[in-house]
Amino acid sequence: MAPIALESEDHARDMAFAKIMHGKSAEQQAGIRSMLKKDPAAQKAAIDEYFKHWDNKAAATETEDIRDARKAEYASLTRHYYNLATDIYEYGWCSSFHFCRFAHGESFYQAIARHEHYLAHMMGMREGMKVLDVGCGVGGPAREIAKFTGANIVGLNNNDYQIERATRYAAKEGLSKQLSFTKGDFMQMSFPPNTFDAVYAIEATVHAPSLEGVYTEIHRVLKPGGVFGVYEWVMTASYDNSDPHHRELRLGIEQGDGISNMVAIPDALAAIRAAGFELEVHEDLADRPDARPWYYPLDGDLRMAGSVGDVLTIARMTKVGRAVAHNTIGAFERVGLMPRGTKKTADSLAHAADCLVAGGKEKLFTPMYLMVARKKMEGEEI
Repeated sequence: MAPIALESEDHARDMAFAKIMHGKSAEQQAGIRSMLKKDPAAQKAAIDEYFKHWDNKAAATETEDIRDARKAEYASLTRHYYNLATDIYEYGWCSSFHFCRFAHGESFYQAIARHEHYLAHMMGMREGMKVLDVGCGVGGPAREIAKFTGANIVGLNNNDYQIERATRYAAKEGLSKQLSFTKGDFMQMSFPPNTFDAVYAIEATVHAPSLEGVYTEIHRVLKPGGVFGVYEWVMTASYDNSDPHHRELRLGIEQGDGISNMVAIPDALAAIRAAGFELEVHEDLADRPDARPWYYPLDGDLRMAGSVGDVLTIARMTKVGRAVAHNTIGAFERVGLMPRGTKKTADSLAHAADCLVAGGKEKLFTPMYLMVARKKMEGEEI
């Protein structure tokens, strides 16, 4: 692997920016109410910093230099993406920022929790284990897995706003002694070697500029014999980078989801082995014959809702639901109730949703490539 240049960290700068942009919105109920509390100038700065990587950079004319520029600023790109997108995620989805499989008659929230439980089960997580959640978001999976397993979980995140929200949610659910959240770049973690019994990542390491780089850091902080489990976002074997349509779908997903460099399944498998892991399980769970596809909520098909309550969640993703939300955000921008750029962010996420659905239907993309791997014991040969 060619060395990846790491971004310099400045936690004081990042925290100061988050305080200015978000103010006390972390104390607000998730969604629209939080969006109303942003600082306009800071929001514009985040918009400019994020979209400089995407504006006027179409898939048809994309070059390796353009992709390399995104990878060079991977941490800033991801941090500003979540400064802009976190409230929209919580409004339109939930506090667990990931997809899942759906069984017959299973509600949206049950399916989300089962997906988290399944990863913990496959990793053999147990009560009292010290576990790292890499890219923890606002802590939805960490809270669920902590309750399910009894493990003590540390959430790693490079976005101060999400850390503040995650910490508040954990306290609200009485989990502060079992959960903690820390600021950091998963490409250069501050933890000593051999710290954790287990490490997991749920649709988070796709933000890395190099999977081998982030997997190598995870390997370093795992104890010998420790297990790593991941749901990875990857392009499938059907993806053809020479196909303009395929490239447009990949770029749409990357732009709308804060990804500097998404790769294919063989690249992910090679990366985890190159990091020193013994790979025990790998499978594309999207290929399972489930009752409903993983992308159905984004497709806005109300006929597939698993419960009456799901109708309200899925309704937000229908064409009518999206139009109402985007027109409302646009109106709020015009009268000054929301900062300029909120609608641009929402439109980018909506385009990504369309690309995700198309990628799922055409079997070009999966958000749930499961890998479970183990760090060998000292003196053990892989």
